[in-house]
Amino acid sequence: MNRRLVIAVRADPVICGHSGEARNLAEVALTRGFTDVRLLTWPIPALQAAGLPLKPLDRIMPYSGGITVERPEPVGDYRVPDGRFMAGLTGRLVELLAEPVPTTCLSMYLAPHTAVVQDAVAAARAAGFAPNVHTMAKAVGSDVTNVIRSCLREGRFGAAVVLFTTFLANDEVLAVSEYTRQEIVASAEEVDSYCGTRLADECRDRVSVSYPPIDTSAYLDLDLMLVDTALKRRGLERDGYVLFLSRVTQAKGIFDLVNAFSRSKARSRVRLVVAGTGPALPEVRALARDDDRIVFLDDVDDEEKPLLMRGCAAYALPTRPEPDFVETFGIALTEKMLAGGGPVITTVTGGTGEAVGDTAVIVEAGDVAGIAAALDRVVLEMGPEERRIMEARARAHAMAFDRTRVFDELFCSASPKFWDQSPTT
Repeated sequence: MNRRLVIAVRADPVICGHSGEARNLAEVALTRGFTDVRLLTWPIPALQAAGLPLKPLDRIMPYSGGITVERPEPVGDYRVPDGRFMAGLTGRLVELLAEPVPTTCLSMYLAPHTAVVQDAVAAARAAGFAPNVHTMAKAVGSDVTNVIRSCLREGRFGAAVVLFTTFLANDEVLAVSEYTRQEIVASAEEVDSYCGTRLADECRDRVSVSYPPIDTSAYLDLDLMLVDTALKRRGLERDGYVLFLSRVTQAKGIFDLVNAFSRSKARSRVRLVVAGTGPALPEVRALARDDDRIVFLDDVDDEEKPLLMRGCAAYALPTRPEPDFVETFGIALTEKMLAGGGPVITTVTGGTGEAVGDTAVIVEAGDVAGIAAALDRVVLEMGPEERRIMEARARAHAMAFDRTRVFDELFCSASPKFWDQSPTT
């Protein structure tokens, strides 16, 4: 029987862990009885115009056969400035739902992808197509820490009500971490208190946690010759640098890290590699302009990423809570833990504690002196045996987020007509 999975998401080339989530779920779906897997996403010019950090377009890893990436063109002209793209996405999904194929629709990012799915399902039913569809919505973090929290700070409770009711209209509602689930409930309680609604009880009862799925095979058992070759191309050597690989924003702690590195003793032995792009990159470059021990890489692709992670003396992501962003999991942390190499230095902010467990070197968010001390400890004081033990424990913890395991736990609760535990051959 034909079965279809549609994931509405900001997919590649967007630099975001959740675009990787969509890719990983799509790849596993092909081995779990789905015969047609589609990522419904935005045209690349629209992503570029939005100012999102993007991967090099000529080095995006291809998807497996059977996965189709659809980027519907906008509908209408300049007089409908934003709704044109929403209309394109929604209209295409209606066309898919009109076909007599059992379909699971998973939306990531509540705004706007969950609205796309719900509008399309409502339109298909109103038109008499009677779609055989099961809907799932996943709050990935910034849905809460950015969108909902912004509504609450600004007193725009109507927008928060729309977001919550659209979310809860799905057959299944998910959060990317326990921290995110708790934030959803707390935000719903605020809306209830102001509006007299009863959203929090439903969120408390229905929202479950589905952690990010990671392609562990891309990070395990890396060939050290390939690692050394990649590092040589960048003018680096194994254990000769501390790595920051993430979006370059204040909330990721990059300013704290640069300042900590500048005052650390470890800088005499290692360099700091800042790999990534983001809105704070020009400021960080200016801050580090006189420091020849800091290297910037803004063109790292998915194949090079694990090699850089494996070769570093330490991976530092001292993320910190900001009004518009709190790290609700930290996918890059678990990817680094799988790759091996030096230990992770991070903070217990938002959901990062769930990502790293008790396997990382923890510092206080915003504590520049503490970050400098952690760098010195890891680079100058930590012996080979302690590093080996930390590496093994970290990898064992990160294996819990293997994409096949996460997929099976996520979809095993779906209706039998959407799920078959037997892999296809």
